[in-house]
Amino acid sequence: MNNYVYTLGDALYINLTNRCTNSCWFCIRNKCPGVGGYDLWLDKEPTSQEVIDRIGDPSKYSEIVFCGYGEPMVRLDELITIARVLKEKGARIRINTNGQANLYHGKNIVPMLEGLVDVVSISLNAPTAEKYDELCRSIYGIEAFDAVLEFAGECVKIIPKVVFSVVDVLPSEDIEKCRRIAEETGVELRVRHMMR
Repeated sequence: MNNYVYTLGDALYINLTNRCTNSCWFCIRNKCPGVGGYDLWLDKEPTSQEVIDRIGDPSKYSEIVFCGYGEPMVRLDELITIARVLKEKGARIRINTNGQANLYHGKNIVPMLEGLVDVVSISLNAPTAEKYDELCRSIYGIEAFDAVLEFAGECVKIIPKVVFSVVDVLPSEDIEKCRRIAEETGVELRVRHMMR
């Protein structure tokens, strides 16, 4: 399938890739092929132009969200190209990410998002490096957690709104620890329902 653009409610979502640096045990990818009736496994990754053409006028959507069945910031150049075109047309843009882009690209990429992204939502999902490694199983191992926190700290300097998200299957004490981390980092915390 090639559902690289799909709608949920009044928002439009961009599914750039199925690649991800995490293999979270709770990920919906492990349970079903998509969400909202869309099959989100890609036959091929779309080009920037294919995405732009498919979207057309972004003003009819409440927001444009880079979020699919993979980590969108793996395809940073394409994300930026698309975001720049959509922003020029007045779109509100959010990125849902695991926060490992700086590790993946080997540099701080956050300044590249300045003026293009309104919201960055970062999946935190654990209060310690050890628990993060156990739950999210990043290819970067134990160092991923600190990199996620550092990425969030960089985002706070540039992005208007930064959010940590955690899934509601975590023990309440872990969620509270994540809430404290969010407060210390200067970001919001959103507890999201785990899709089953």
